[in-house]
Amino acid sequence: MFLFWLPVGLYVPSQVLLLTERVGLAGVAGLFAVYSVTVSAMELPTGGLSDVIGRRAVLAASGLLNLSGLALMALGTTVWMLAVAMFLMGTGRALSSGPAEAWYVDTVQAHSGPGAELRTGLARGNTASSAALAAGTLTGGALPFLLGLGTDPGARLADATGGLVLPLSVPGLLGAAVGVGYVAYVLTALPEPPRPPATLRGVLRGVPATMLGGLRLGVTEPLVGRVLLTAATVGASFAALELLTPGRAATLTGAPESGAVLFAALACAGFLCAAVGSQCAPLAARLTGSSERAILASLGVGTTGLLLLGVTATWDGPVPLVLAATGYGLVYLGHGAAAPNQNDLLHRRIGSTVRATALSVKSLALQLTGALAGLLVGSLPVGPLPWLVGAAALLLGTLLWTRRAKPVTSAGTANTSEPLPTKDPVPGS
Repeated sequence: MFLFWLPVGLYVPSQVLLLTERVGLAGVAGLFAVYSVTVSAMELPTGGLSDVIGRRAVLAASGLLNLSGLALMALGTTVWMLAVAMFLMGTGRALSSGPAEAWYVDTVQAHSGPGAELRTGLARGNTASSAALAAGTLTGGALPFLLGLGTDPGARLADATGGLVLPLSVPGLLGAAVGVGYVAYVLTALPEPPRPPATLRGVLRGVPATMLGGLRLGVTEPLVGRVLLTAATVGASFAALELLTPGRAATLTGAPESGAVLFAALACAGFLCAAVGSQCAPLAARLTGSSERAILASLGVGTTGLLLLGVTATWDGPVPLVLAATGYGLVYLGHGAAAPNQNDLLHRRIGSTVRATALSVKSLALQLTGALAGLLVGSLPVGPLPWLVGAAALLLGTLLWTRRAKPVTSAGTANTSEPLPTKDPVPGS
């Protein structure tokens, strides 16, 4: 998880600013739509593929596509090249959305039984992801700024490459290099239980059937459906947050490079808040009495954060800035605490044969609504309204958890409405 998300953290601070330099803000919204639509189109087939042929091969393929897309995004100068880059990155993201967590849950349950405690391990995985994003964001935001100091090596690099490699391109290239290490690690250090050899006929039959099974879960199992709807609202809220924050930072500092540094600091703080929230997820479930109540409280915290960002969008002065920064942190804190509890509930209602597919359905809901919300937010005038659109979406997701689901016991599962006794997960979680 750390190696996969580190490259993402590296390019997060500079991505919007780099693409804006190439194609303008309207073009950036379109490129983000290409990414999100690609993920949406590929989620179910790739999730089904992981459940049919195994986790390791799919994770390795995702790493190869991600590093290729990162390199092309860093070097691309035309809309079509950048669109191809977003397509490659979107496909890689779709391939990665379920297999790693599915591998972890399968391993824990094989080691400790189907009733094994999952929430703590899921929280630790989210913490590792957030830590990678924080470290990557800090590094990726500082690099373009540092390249402009002293003898200005960034300008000399741009001149030497005819403008192909800008200072804002360097974090993406570094992320592609990290991606090589990720692929090597997956191929050499990810044990997987033996599977029957996959045949073309078996894949062509198994993937569609697995996809249908994953989709059916969202309709027949009310709590699974609630998790999927919540993911959709989270996607809309983060589309607003990720699209609007870099421009707001650049406006405050007066230049794209210094704006990238400020955004990097904010994003790093946000990811650290997500890490803290993830670590507190089991505690939140114990304090509130159930995973469902913990999700309600956590999403309420995130909604409050987006409202703070919205109401301070047109204010000047140190107090509004402090409130906005606090709101930014609250969004990530709330999401970090909610996600492990949601996934704990989800995994206890699904089996191994559709586990990656179910996670892909969840990611599909997040990415599709994120694409639509991003287009809406990008078309609205600068000010509070775009932020409040994200806040309204997350509020809807919060309200979904005001009603508790009936306890359900399926083969090998426990009452999912109550927190389970804590025990250490298997190593490697």
